[in-house]
Amino acid sequence: MENWFAALTLFEKVYWIVAIIGSIFLLFLVFTTLVGGDVDDAGDVDADIDADTGIGFQFLSFKNLVGFFTIFGWSGIACLDNGLSTGLTIVVSVICGLLMMLVMASLFYYLGKMQSSGTLQLKNAVDQIGEVYLTIGAKRSRIGKVSVNVQGTLRELQALTDEEHDLVQGNVVKVKDVTDTGILIVNLLNQ
Repeated sequence: MENWFAALTLFEKVYWIVAIIGSIFLLFLVFTTLVGGDVDDAGDVDADIDADTGIGFQFLSFKNLVGFFTIFGWSGIACLDNGLSTGLTIVVSVICGLLMMLVMASLFYYLGKMQSSGTLQLKNAVDQIGEVYLTIGAKRSRIGKVSVNVQGTLRELQALTDEEHDLVQGNVVKVKDVTDTGILIVNLLNQ
């Protein structure tokens, strides 16, 4: 092994070292990701944050740099083994490394877009059909409850109505609006 490495030119040694070290880091990252070591936990934070928490398009990150150096090294070795010139080897390996960074950044970006916050957005209840669970007073005189499917989950939510008569258990209603305090405004469907 030592004889093989000693016989390489400095240019070839650089590519082999970059490829091997990049591969080791990449294997470590893959392993830690698979066993749950890839956590971005900043401790126990008790705060109410109302912001877009999706990750943006991150071209320059540690994972992307590891991918760059790994592909840079192996593509450079492949170019040298095929007899390409030094200049062409550098150009091809840099392009391959940059393409790898672009692919990885795009992958993480689109995976981040698939995340769901799980927070109930009451505006998603508007135009949904539900059923009265607890009697709702006519002309907004008494808050009742309705069972309505919001964001793929059946929920029991507080509701008011502008109808002339009380809405009783079993009445089918449609959500017309949501108040600023999170109470649904419903209309009777089956009259």
